[in-house]
Amino acid sequence: MSMTPEGYPEIILSGTDPDLPTEPAWGLAKYANFREMARGGNAILRSCWDPIIGRTIAVKTLQPQAMLDRHERRRFLREARVTAQLQHPNTVPVYEIGDDPQEGVYFTMKRISGENFFEVLKRLARHDEATEAAFPVSRRLEIVVELCQALSYAHARGVIHRDVKPENIWVGNFGEVILLDWGVAKVWGHADDNEPVRQSTLAQPLEDTTQLRTLTMGGQRPGTPLYMSPEQVEGKRAIDERTDVFSVGVVLYEMLAIREPFRGANIDETFNNILHNDPTPPSERSPDRHVPPQLEAVLMRALRKKPGERQQSMRELIGDLREAALTIDELPESR
Repeated sequence: MSMTPEGYPEIILSGTDPDLPTEPAWGLAKYANFREMARGGNAILRSCWDPIIGRTIAVKTLQPQAMLDRHERRRFLREARVTAQLQHPNTVPVYEIGDDPQEGVYFTMKRISGENFFEVLKRLARHDEATEAAFPVSRRLEIVVELCQALSYAHARGVIHRDVKPENIWVGNFGEVILLDWGVAKVWGHADDNEPVRQSTLAQPLEDTTQLRTLTMGGQRPGTPLYMSPEQVEGKRAIDERTDVFSVGVVLYEMLAIREPFRGANIDETFNNILHNDPTPPSERSPDRHVPPQLEAVLMRALRKKPGERQQSMRELIGDLREAALTIDELPESR
């Protein structure tokens, strides 16, 4: 394979000349070469080849046990439409929403190579030298600022994400940062088809010790409870963008301390910490990580229990983060 001057494989667009098929297939039958990428509680994400356009895309479908569930189908379509309508550089473009006779409702999206932010944090927890070189504090902060840009855009259109966590932040191989999974988003002015987040979370077996492993121990973890705001834990429906500000604060804490701020021995203790206990500042929790003081001050404000004491908008948080970024290079070590 020939290479470009920049060192990338040269792409030969040999599939651009043929005519379109005279009778294109309908539904998922028009795609080929399906490969599973990820599997969640009720959905499957796969890559596939679109022979009409000539590119690899991603397709999300419901798992078989959820295909005929009216609530899950409605929730899935809601996620697809919210994702499709949020057209921003830090959200994923949606190409099609459809209903396949065999696999039910689906939607297709841009296929982005890379990994989620939690995978990066896991390697940092192991002090992986290549990851520490590629993701110093300044780069991690850039990722969170781009996450905040997506949230600011969504908030301006009346959408609250409600599930911000490292697993939902996609870091592409070419520097892209994409906020994924709008499945529990709150859309102002529309009926909320989602169950209260705490209720749906508690329905899962979260006390399982394999799911409650810390970041430094690796393994899977129950992402949503660790990032809930106090108002989410209390089950309040009248939430606003300051709920997402709190969750971003948790992500900021975790990316600096490489530990979660509110984790308890079980879910009840975790919720109690979120509601009543202030987290230990990351500089004290992980003194070896050399946490920038001004950045720590920003995130600790975002983690205030009362929404009125946090940054009042994502724009305000972005401004605070950019100001803090100016101080990072002045530190002797920022990893």
